[in-house]
Amino acid sequence: MPQRIFSGGHLAGRTLAVASTADIVLRPGEVVLTFDDGPRAGKTPSILATLDDFGVKATFLMLGSAAQANPGLAQQVASSGHTVGSHTFSHVDLGNLSRQAALDEIAKGERAVRLALAGGGQTLSPFFRFPYLSQTGFLRTNLIQGSMVVLDVDIDSKDYYKDSPATIVSRTMDRLEARGSGIILFHDIHQRTVDTLPLFLAQLEEKGYTVVRLVPKDNGVFGRDLITADGPLLRGTL
Repeated sequence: MPQRIFSGGHLAGRTLAVASTADIVLRPGEVVLTFDDGPRAGKTPSILATLDDFGVKATFLMLGSAAQANPGLAQQVASSGHTVGSHTFSHVDLGNLSRQAALDEIAKGERAVRLALAGGGQTLSPFFRFPYLSQTGFLRTNLIQGSMVVLDVDIDSKDYYKDSPATIVSRTMDRLEARGSGIILFHDIHQRTVDTLPLFLAQLEEKGYTVVRLVPKDNGVFGRDLITADGPLLRGTL
């Protein structure tokens, strides 16, 4: 999509500072854009360019392995004003791991993303999403008690299906129209998502939606207690 010469910024909504998942309360017509599994060369920069073109901010839940491999891209996401959280290190199904192994995987991912951002003097936010949305009560409770903000999904774009951009936009808009608002899941690792996003944002704008930017209410993430055997390494050390 060509860069828009005139952008009224109608899509940009309010900034919502949250300290817990319960703080994410959206009004009718509001959406939160989230992108999982990146950053990825050749994909994430295009996603950032489109978001900038429409004047909106998103939340990127990065894999530790991807951030470790692409620290410059991780820093580019943060420096562009987007919120960066974590998504484990290697995208395993935590429900298939022991409790300790799952906590260690979460901690390893968080540390890797934090280190990638630290190279650019940037800060990781305490937002987290479970891979495959697979979780247990034990894990969710531990993360919440550790002051992590678990991001759920209201509308899954299913951009991991090999559908056309038009099909993805239609499916996602239908689900959004039925709900009226919600947290939308995309992935900044697919070319089809790169191609879909400008079409989707244009639809949001046309229908009068606004995009809410999520930020942590207290960005002192490294002072918190993440309940894991790895915990001390996550508190105030690189």
